[in-house]
Amino acid sequence: MHPNFYNMISRRYLRIKVMQALYARGANPTESIPDGLKKLDKSIENCSNLSFYFFSIFPEIKDYVTAKFEERKNKNFPTPEDLNPNTRFVDNLVIKQMEENEELRKKWNKLHVNWSSQVELISQIYSEITKLPEYEVCMNAETPSYKADKELVLAIIEKVLAESKLLHWFFEEKYAHWFDDFNDALLLVYQNITFWKASHEQVEISPLYKDEAEDVKFYQTLFKKTVVNDKEYFATIEKKLHNWEAERIIGTDMILMKMALCELLEFPSIPVKVTINEYIEIAKTYGSDKSGTFINGMIDKIANDLRDSGKLNKMGRGLLNQSLK
Repeated sequence: MHPNFYNMISRRYLRIKVMQALYARGANPTESIPDGLKKLDKSIENCSNLSFYFFSIFPEIKDYVTAKFEERKNKNFPTPEDLNPNTRFVDNLVIKQMEENEELRKKWNKLHVNWSSQVELISQIYSEITKLPEYEVCMNAETPSYKADKELVLAIIEKVLAESKLLHWFFEEKYAHWFDDFNDALLLVYQNITFWKASHEQVEISPLYKDEAEDVKFYQTLFKKTVVNDKEYFATIEKKLHNWEAERIIGTDMILMKMALCELLEFPSIPVKVTINEYIEIAKTYGSDKSGTFINGMIDKIANDLRDSGKLNKMGRGLLNQSLK
């Protein structure tokens, strides 16, 4: 994970969600568009819900460590260290902000977040945290600081939570698509925390969308238009296949090409190169080793044909880098 994050869901994430919805629709082609949109809306909302689960891990780890302190104090023969533990971690000021945030508490209650049956998982996460250099800095500092506390929390997200296979499995068991949402939900948490300050009595939780009306319109239109124009888009793509047979193309590649064609025709404000680059990157992750190159060549040819025939009507920002040849 890299610290160059969005503090809201990206357009690429929305494209991926539309791709997944279209792929699922292939198994149920009679599903109505409104029903498909409801499922798509719910799928995107679940990414936001997952981010709140990630927030909740930190107070849970704090409670786990606090409970361990009490156990050691109550031993038959406690050591001086047992009686006077280093409380720098449980006193972490950023975790304290999470615990005291009204919006987070409401969300945890609404989602019925409960880690009581996952003591072993929390224990293993804390064990990994204690290996971090940022943890050592916090625990051994002469005086506590908000800066060091925040650096530790961000390091936990980047180096522990993002890498935890057990956490991946846990969330996949709770909701199958959360495996795909894992990194995006972590991005939301990470970027929120980067903007928090010690002076904030109530830290702000950024909204899911940069511009909700525009983003919702984008992914809903992309889904609807791709479904409605499926046969037309397929015919356009098939003409460019030449020696390839449509049946030989893997499902995700065909869906991504249809979506890209939809963007070229239906979204005049999105530059052609942005569309091509976005679907190349998605194909690299969700397609085969050759998918990115294949989609690049196909959509580039189709975009040139659309431009030459006067069907590529871009305006405003969509005119940027319009020349493809």
